[in-house]
Amino acid sequence: MSTFTNPSTDGRNGTANRTMNGTKNGPRHGAGNASTTEATRRPRLSGMTWLVWRQHRAAFWTVLAATVLCVAWMIYQRAQMMDFLNAYGFPAKKLDDAEKQFDPYVGAFSSVTTGLTAIPVILGVLLGAPLLAGDLENGTAKLIAAQSVSRNRWLATKLALTGLVVTVATVTLSAVFAWWWNPVKLHYADLDWTSREFFNTTGPVPVALSLLCVFGGVLIGVILRRTLAAMVVTLGFTVALQALWGYFKLSLGDIVTATSKPISPGGRITFPEVPRTAHVLDASYVSGSGKLFDLTTCTDTLSEEATTSCMKKADIVGGSIDYIPISQMSSMQWFGASILFALTAGIVGFLFIWGRKRLV
Repeated sequence: MSTFTNPSTDGRNGTANRTMNGTKNGPRHGAGNASTTEATRRPRLSGMTWLVWRQHRAAFWTVLAATVLCVAWMIYQRAQMMDFLNAYGFPAKKLDDAEKQFDPYVGAFSSVTTGLTAIPVILGVLLGAPLLAGDLENGTAKLIAAQSVSRNRWLATKLALTGLVVTVATVTLSAVFAWWWNPVKLHYADLDWTSREFFNTTGPVPVALSLLCVFGGVLIGVILRRTLAAMVVTLGFTVALQALWGYFKLSLGDIVTATSKPISPGGRITFPEVPRTAHVLDASYVSGSGKLFDLTTCTDTLSEEATTSCMKKADIVGGSIDYIPISQMSSMQWFGASILFALTAGIVGFLFIWGRKRLV
């Protein structure tokens, strides 16, 4: 009886011991290096995320690059300001006594805030309006709808990636600007914290405003389906939104009223002191019965005696000031931002519901 011996079997354990290309004990030519390369390769975008990024990469990179440049400029300006403050002897010496010495740094704030307040408008017009309007206008949306990817996934990826870029940029700019302004925030009253230059550029407000402008522009683009028309209408929408926000924002705070001690009618009125960084809304005379009179009361008299007589007749015994302290700034910003975020969420929801029929 003949004996057959398998040349590819190990005599000790009977396991396969193939040694040619593709064997178990040794890799193919360069297979080990290829595996190592694949393992160490950095993760890359793929699928729909890669497609959306590639389609809008020029706009996304422009936003991120502009953010980096602006941040670098603000860091430089803060360093310059801190050098001046240290040399000046701040905070032992009041900034009000610096007079014109601090003017260059106030000018630096003004130049930067001019650009920061325009960011929601710029992003809404140049990023939001063309986001879907361009695809609807040139037929890309129909091509996407014909593929295996659902319209909802395509829309979600577009909105999510755009929202992420906008959020990263605005959060970074807001944080750095607040860091720059913070050393003098409570010590220099000429920088009004309720102005759009400071209220709209710190905290969550710039993020909320930018997202609402961008997604509002997206909705306008879906409705009009023409890029240029959507950009023009979005410009009007964002400007109107900022104007409405500026009119509405002070109502987010709780008004504090300070009243002076009552005096005899006709006496010299001394108004109460308020925090130097407080935003004064109104000042009035107060009568003995608590009725408020405008400061123009009795100003049409021709003599001091006549003015005193007029004040006595009106029974004016003191003065009051309505103001909002700077301590409410953060709560006002978050309250207002929550309203803006809710409006943005409503727009996004509407895009998914109504946009199913329009994204083709």
